Amino acid sequence: MNMKLKTIVLIIAALAALAACKSQFETLLSSNDVDAKYKAAMELFNNGKYLKAGQLFESMAILTDGTERDDTVRYYWALSNYRYKDYYTAESNFAKFIEKYPQSPFTSDARFMRIDCLYRATYRWELDQSPTRACLATITEYLTEYPADGPHVEACVKMINDLRDRLDRKAFENARLYYKMEDYLAARVALRNVLKDNAENAYREDILYYTAMASYHYARLSVPAKQKERYLVFVDDYLNFIGENPESKYRRELDAMYRRSQRALGRYDGVDEELELKAKDFERERKAMEKNADQK
Repeated sequence: MNMKLKTIVLIIAALAALAACKSQFETLLSSNDVDAKYKAAMELFNNGKYLKAGQLFESMAILTDGTERDDTVRYYWALSNYRYKDYYTAESNFAKFIEKYPQSPFTSDARFMRIDCLYRATYRWELDQSPTRACLATITEYLTEYPADGPHVEACVKMINDLRDRLDRKAFENARLYYKMEDYLAARVALRNVLKDNAENAYREDILYYTAMASYHYARLSVPAKQKERYLVFVDDYLNFIGENPESKYRRELDAMYRRSQRALGRYDGVDEELELKAKDFERERKAMEKNADQK
């Protein structure tokens, strides 16, 4: 019985202490004592209590407005949001901080933190890329204003490479969709437009491959009266491809397609087992080559 009573007393005491702590924080939160709030907020921040620290910094922002301490309070308010992984609120608060204090010692870090928040808000390539473009514009602006050997430049370059790859992949896949739908004329036009818009697209080799394949299939499926001129378009695409990518993984398949086109044009009458291979056979061969390359 005594043990049970002791246990109950300890539980009540613990709950009372917890309630006291809570009321102490809430009292401090509604207080106008800036020094006490600032000290407590910094202690909470340094101890990893970012939610409560952010609440205290937020409650201080009105009280410190126009004072020397204000930029520190507002920076740590945004940083608390960031550390708490509330990136949406953090980005908003960093943006407001940058606008209000463009010359603060914290501004450089604040600008990078805002970029990181924007980067985390971007989507994979299949989804809307508006946030990707907005983030890229912000990074570009940052890099033009800070030295090339700055502390965040390397991280920014990695973000740029990743974001550009998403945009390149999105453009490529959107165009390739016509190829998958077997609308080969539209596929060729769309793929060529991708490179017209961005000649340095990271998927340039794949784009040129599907451009050539689209022109080949368009010619193959055309009425006999139109086949010659359309096979000649494929030949141009083929030569363009091998001129840029002589050692490509697609080379063997395109070489076979070229010989098929030459046979259709009456310029090749040889016997070649590759002429009978299908797209799946070449794809299977490419995957085996890639697997072997990865194992080396």
